Amino acid sequence: MAVEITKSSILSGLICTSPAAILFGEVRYDVDVRKGDIAVPEKSLSGKVALVTGAAKRIGRSVALRLAEEGADVIVNYRHSKDAAEEVVAQITAMGRRAAAIQGDVAKRADVGALLAAVDSDFGRLDILVNNAGMFFPAKFEDLTEEEWDTILEVNLKSQFLCSQVATRLLRQSGAGRIINFASLGGLLAWPAYTHYCVSKAGVIMLTRCLARALAPEITVNAIAPGTISFPGDAPELAEDFIRRAPLARTGGPEDIEDAVVFLAKSPFVTGQVIVVDGGRTLT
Repeated sequence: MAVEITKSSILSGLICTSPAAILFGEVRYDVDVRKGDIAVPEKSLSGKVALVTGAAKRIGRSVALRLAEEGADVIVNYRHSKDAAEEVVAQITAMGRRAAAIQGDVAKRADVGALLAAVDSDFGRLDILVNNAGMFFPAKFEDLTEEEWDTILEVNLKSQFLCSQVATRLLRQSGAGRIINFASLGGLLAWPAYTHYCVSKAGVIMLTRCLARALAPEITVNAIAPGTISFPGDAPELAEDFIRRAPLARTGGPEDIEDAVVFLAKSPFVTGQVIVVDGGRTLT
């Protein structure tokens, strides 16, 4: 028997004489009030395997932990931050999820190949690829070196191309693969002191749109363009200009980006889109 009720009706004392299924929206709870039992449903991403690049720190770390909270097993990719990556893995395994820290420079094809081979060998599948690894630094255009240009294009754009290409086979096998790329407001706005960065993130946006068509219907491909996201310990002055310009008059927090990632990881009918999470900054 299915009973459509509200949470308050349970709290006020629902009486059942037989086991039932309680529906909160689209979430089904098996309940036998005679025994006082309510079985909490499985996490929404249970059984899924996610790979997050650059997941040892900041947004990557936050996203990896949130995906684990949602039920996914998580591969934590890192380049240099081994200790931080292993801390993330320890937190994930403490939740009862499987996790592994795998080193690799995702701007190099050989490293990406080894990374995905390890995912296949150790986890046997891949459902969600989060291309988070990136780099950000200013450079006056007249002084921007060829090396700086090449470095940021490789880290921010080439890495997402390589990871997506090498991961395609596993993502197709999952039957509902998800690629989530990290773009930026810099891919939408012109920042003269960050020409190289803006071009790399604009490339991510077009890569996302092209892959959404190339990999459909088995794989959805979307991007997230965060505004300024503040973490504990960040210098307040780093966010002052953003706060002044954003209609919501604040920076974002890690949870704002996590929510967007989880939405895209679950959604079967959104592809080729850029979700801008910026407190309205691009409106001004």
